[in-house]
Amino acid sequence: MGVAKALLVDDRRDNLVALEAILQGLPVHTVAVESGEAALKQLLVDDFAVILLDAQMPDMDGFETAGHIKRRERTRHVPIIFLTAADRDAQLALRGYSVGAVDYLTKPFDPWVLRAKVSVFVDLWIKTQQLQAQSEVVREREAQWRALTEAVDEATALLRSSAPDASDRAVTLLEQARWGSYRTVRADRRPVMSSTRNRNSPTLVSISTLCVWLAFLVRTTIVPSP
Repeated sequence: MGVAKALLVDDRRDNLVALEAILQGLPVHTVAVESGEAALKQLLVDDFAVILLDAQMPDMDGFETAGHIKRRERTRHVPIIFLTAADRDAQLALRGYSVGAVDYLTKPFDPWVLRAKVSVFVDLWIKTQQLQAQSEVVREREAQWRALTEAVDEATALLRSSAPDASDRAVTLLEQARWGSYRTVRADRRPVMSSTRNRNSPTLVSISTLCVWLAFLVRTTIVPSP
């Protein structure tokens, strides 16, 4: 999981420095840019937990910038907090919310209030990343289990056939499905199959042996590869 990032957008460098100081100590990496155009370019290469956006900037102001952000599929869900030096104006605030802002603060603002608001979105971003990682693990395990199930079905069909090498092929198939395709369980947990194979004698594998092998597969916890 990556580090949470906050995008700071203000045409005045001193304001950006102040914002960086306010957010210092939070579990977030700040990226500061001085225009709406620069913000849009930065959003093409980085994912952000929150955007602090100055409403009044030359050329492309914060409202226009927010409009572009919300129209992009990749960035439309990134929360935007508007910052403005203007006196509290209901129309400006309404305009900010209409383009997708989640909050609107007037300068000078209480730094602790801003820290608290940013902290909420950073925590939300971190939890979202954790959930996505857990979902990916679940998908991987489901795929592994499907592969094992298919191998078991094929091995069972082999054991029921009259092929002379059916037993060897069934065991090989299960071993490949469990150990060849996935780097999952530690080597010291791998079962010993030598008792079912001998280079100098035919392999004898019964349905009961297969059941023992399947019981191991069910009990084993699949550990994702590092």
